[in-house]
Amino acid sequence: MTAPFSLPTKDEELSRPGRWIALSVLVLAVLLVAVDATVLGLATPFLSEDLKPTGTQLLWIGDVYSFVIAGLLVSMGSLGDRIGRKKLLLTGATAFGLVSVLNAYATSPELMIVARALLGVAGATLMPSTLALIRNIFHDARERSVAIGIWGAAASAGAAVGPVVGGFLLEHFWWGSVFLINLPVMAVLVVVGVKLLPESKNPAPGPWDLASVGLSLIGIIAVVYAIKEGAVHGASWGVGAAAVAGAATLAWFVRRQLTLKSPLLDMHLFRNRGFSAAVLADLLTILGLAGLVFFLSQYLQLVQGRRPLEAGLAELPAAIGAVVAGLLAGRAARRFSVRAVVSGGLAAIGLALGAITLVGQNTSYPLLGAILLVVGVGAGLAFTVTADVILSSVPKEQAGAASAVSETAYELGAALGIALLGSIVTGVYRGFPVPEGTPGPVADAAHESLGGAVEAASELPAQTGAELVAAAQRAFVDGLHTASSIGCVVLVATAVAAWFLLRGQRLEDGAAAAHH
Repeated sequence: MTAPFSLPTKDEELSRPGRWIALSVLVLAVLLVAVDATVLGLATPFLSEDLKPTGTQLLWIGDVYSFVIAGLLVSMGSLGDRIGRKKLLLTGATAFGLVSVLNAYATSPELMIVARALLGVAGATLMPSTLALIRNIFHDARERSVAIGIWGAAASAGAAVGPVVGGFLLEHFWWGSVFLINLPVMAVLVVVGVKLLPESKNPAPGPWDLASVGLSLIGIIAVVYAIKEGAVHGASWGVGAAAVAGAATLAWFVRRQLTLKSPLLDMHLFRNRGFSAAVLADLLTILGLAGLVFFLSQYLQLVQGRRPLEAGLAELPAAIGAVVAGLLAGRAARRFSVRAVVSGGLAAIGLALGAITLVGQNTSYPLLGAILLVVGVGAGLAFTVTADVILSSVPKEQAGAASAVSETAYELGAALGIALLGSIVTGVYRGFPVPEGTPGPVADAAHESLGGAVEAASELPAQTGAELVAAAQRAFVDGLHTASSIGCVVLVATAVAAWFLLRGQRLEDGAAAAHH
């Protein structure tokens, strides 16, 4: 037998319990990367107080992690296909643990941005390796659907558990502790992973094209940067230049992939309508989810005055919904249809975003909890089924590259969700009127961010301070309404598009077949 993924003897060794234990190790990795993307949301007020970053630095601290992950995923997915996914996963896990320490003890905003970027490089090695290993550990399509469901649930749950874990740590320790929790988890992952994970790679991978790696990294980061800056500061020459440069670089990347014998990313995958539709649905699902969770964390703490742990727990319905829906998604897609489940999931997120427009400063928790539950269920359904479609529509050798596309969609969605929706919130927020007699510097700080306003108000007389905070909170809620209504329109439109694009797509017991 020549298939070099895992010889039959190796498969037999990976018995039923072995497979699921191996899966639990992979899930740990995903959970960590996802927790790390959102855990910082809660720590932001504390970090601001300590490192005193400017508004722009604060956005970079929040986003550079997702940017770098998004820019490197495709390259890392294809590197894993070449050098071995297990090797890449364990190396990345070790690096992730070490860089977490650097994040925890950062002493300036600049060092924090660099540390977050390095964490992104390590995170980029973990995500595609996990999904590609699942493709190679689970040969039975139904078992694989369940495994992907568990994996997807961990990705969604991690994003929602981040605030709870963060909240608990922030109430008991200093903000750096949110990074140190990575160490024990990574240690378990490496120790168990060395023993249990089978190595798998592409038998005839060809060279790893460094020029393509550079092009994909520069292109993606330039495009995301342009969207972010444009949304916060409006159109400018710099933003336009970044957008054009990014788009041109990505076009160059695509052309190069079409001419290479062993491309970093096989562009022909996108000819499969199901694959392309699934990638787009992925991107927009996470855009809605990430943007919403990020702003609700701030809303719960800074508008409703909840403590960090309480705010984290308040977001749990999103995690619960995502986990339950993720586990049932494969079965639902086989019973009804792929397009019904994905479109339904996207529409649910859209309607939940629409419901945010009903939220005011004093909205009671049941409505917020219900909205979050619906978002979680929608994301769990859409995300899990699209991941399954993406993985099953490619040959096994390209599992790493294909899962990297799915992951890139996820990370770009997270970065764009926070950037686009965030920038809309910030844009609406910036213009609020400050009370009479507020000194200029205090007004400037208040207009930077809601956290800034709450902090700046402490320097004013009690009455003026209270008025300033109330005005800032009203402006933030207005921004939240505007961003949510735009998000609602985008997601409902995507749900309609997915209904047509995923026509005839099935999760089969073998490879997914799209009837063109």
